[in-house]
Amino acid sequence: MLDREQVRKVAHLARLKLTPAEEEQFTAQLGDILGYFDQLNELDVTDVAPTTRAIDVSNVVRVDALQPYPDREAILESAPDRDGDFFKVPKIVNAD
Repeated sequence: MLDREQVRKVAHLARLKLTPAEEEQFTAQLGDILGYFDQLNELDVTDVAPTTRAIDVSNVVRVDALQPYPDREAILESAPDRDGDFFKVPKIVNAD
């Protein structure tokens, strides 16, 4: 069973500041979730093939075709700083 100290530890790792009421609420909710996983662990799945989805779905995407943008100057004009035909960006160098 999950206790409040474990919820505090998870909140600390996630950089969350929880009120005592939230700690109590999350302790109960996370305990219920873990209890549900315990129920699922009791199921015999030896003859069940691994899957990522319960139903078959396919992703419909458009063809990714490279096309040059027709108005290069419009793009360059929107840059905060430019040098001729190039974007000018701050120099970032790590001395390590």
